[in-house]
Amino acid sequence: MDLGLQGKVALIFGASGGLGGAMASTLATEGAKVVLAGRNGAALANLAGDLRAKGAEVLELAWDLADLSVIEPNFVQIESAFGPVDILINNTGGPPPSTAANVAAEVWEQHFHAMVVSVVKITDRALPQMRARKWGRIITSASSGVIAPIPNLGVSNALRSTLVAWSKTLAREVAADGITANIILPGRIATPRITQLDQARAGREKIAMDDVVKQSLAQIPAGRYGDPCEYGDVAAFLASTRASYVTGSVIRVDGGYLASI
Repeated sequence: MDLGLQGKVALIFGASGGLGGAMASTLATEGAKVVLAGRNGAALANLAGDLRAKGAEVLELAWDLADLSVIEPNFVQIESAFGPVDILINNTGGPPPSTAANVAAEVWEQHFHAMVVSVVKITDRALPQMRARKWGRIITSASSGVIAPIPNLGVSNALRSTLVAWSKTLAREVAADGITANIILPGRIATPRITQLDQARAGREKIAMDDVVKQSLAQIPAGRYGDPCEYGDVAAFLASTRASYVTGSVIRVDGGYLASI
């Protein structure tokens, strides 16, 4: 199936590894020009080198989402190198484990700024040119916690749910302009973030890491953690010309983990 991504410009956040790196790799394989954005410059450079060796056009940008002042100069750099952004992958890091109660106001403010305000403002910067060209894809990676809140991830559950409501509202506003806006939800995908959460649970509950993994696998009908590439493939389809009538949706990539309809 031709996804129609050849020559499209894709900006992927959190591209230094995990889900972001997987999404960037798949888009590059499909012929998109990829902009790798993240805070880990060395990891970005490594992925960029790998993708260039396979013939991809790549630009890497050190980008701290908490710093709104870099949005404009970074977009200018992207447009100078590749042209306007066609595909925007909003993929933010998660806050540390926390309860929902008794979290300091400054913690809420810090992560709301980095996880929500930054995504909204970056999307606002990309939208005018998408509208002018009557084509665009906005994909926001969230968490299964927006469907079934995950214990001890109170801040993450709340802020990612905010992004779901924002994306759904946005989808209705931009659909007539040929732009789609969708949410993609990972279940338990084998990334450093999942390892971190499993380790935190093992320490909190004072059980072996192997037992944490076994208990997790028992809840996943597929019987395994997902491969990041499987997540990247779903993102690539949502970014494609073939997905032009899919918008305002929340797509789960979870091996059947979430039991709700």
